[in-house]
Amino acid sequence: MNKSTIYAWLLSIVCFLVLMIVTPSIPQSQDYHHFADHRQFFGIPNTLNVVSNFPFLIIGLIGLVLCYHENYFRLSLRGELYGWTCFYIGVALVAFGSSYYHLEPNDARLVWDRLPMTIAFTSIISIFIIERIDEYKGTLSIIPLLLVGIVSILYWCWFDDLRPYALVQFVPCIAIPLMTILLPPMYTHSTYWLWAAGFYLLAKVEEASDKLIYKWTYHIVSGHTLKHLCASMVPVFLTLMLAKRTIEPERQSLYKIWKVTLMKFRDDKNKVEASVCSFSSVPILEPQ
Repeated sequence: MNKSTIYAWLLSIVCFLVLMIVTPSIPQSQDYHHFADHRQFFGIPNTLNVVSNFPFLIIGLIGLVLCYHENYFRLSLRGELYGWTCFYIGVALVAFGSSYYHLEPNDARLVWDRLPMTIAFTSIISIFIIERIDEYKGTLSIIPLLLVGIVSILYWCWFDDLRPYALVQFVPCIAIPLMTILLPPMYTHSTYWLWAAGFYLLAKVEEASDKLIYKWTYHIVSGHTLKHLCASMVPVFLTLMLAKRTIEPERQSLYKIWKVTLMKFRDDKNKVEASVCSFSSVPILEPQ
């Protein structure tokens, strides 16, 4: 591990410690467990909030199989295989952890809901480092990042403080879209990352609007159920990206591509306007 990597980890640790000192603790609100939809079908408590986790299992297993089936995703770096394997394991485990929690929502069961999600979140960060910064550093970061996620859950369990877990959730939400736009990709179809981020943001909005959406839909479906379905679209889009992408021959960031496209659009628009002005200035000769 070189000096720059060590400095980066030290800086991250210092920033985290400063944040923990200057911000108040965030205890787990017990109101979080009071979801809008309590209906029971076929003897399953909170049925829709439970069964809406099933897509996570399907896409997680599909992703794992395709990672190892004749290199279907054409992963060219060994670190990528490790990162995507951890990601799909986390996605598949979300189905079990979240279903277990929603059968009887409480703090003890919430641990098993959040733990798989942290595995998926932290794996995504390491994948980005592998693809867009450095393969060696990204591969080395997989285990430390997974441990950071696990420790954030344990810290909440021991001290009833959500700050580390909130940071683990918040950082990928900001870092991934920014890295997608600003850093040149190794592969094509990078915009799928933005679609995935958009669906995750929508899922968080639906989660916050659980009771309101349940009321708006005349008690047909709650916001939390829709949150599960939208969140499951994140691995769906990433799986589509892996299946379709190829090595990028000219590595350019989305920001640069968009900038060039915008400049070209402006130039074409100016040329059209100039042509219209030239045409309108031609005198019309009236017959004698």
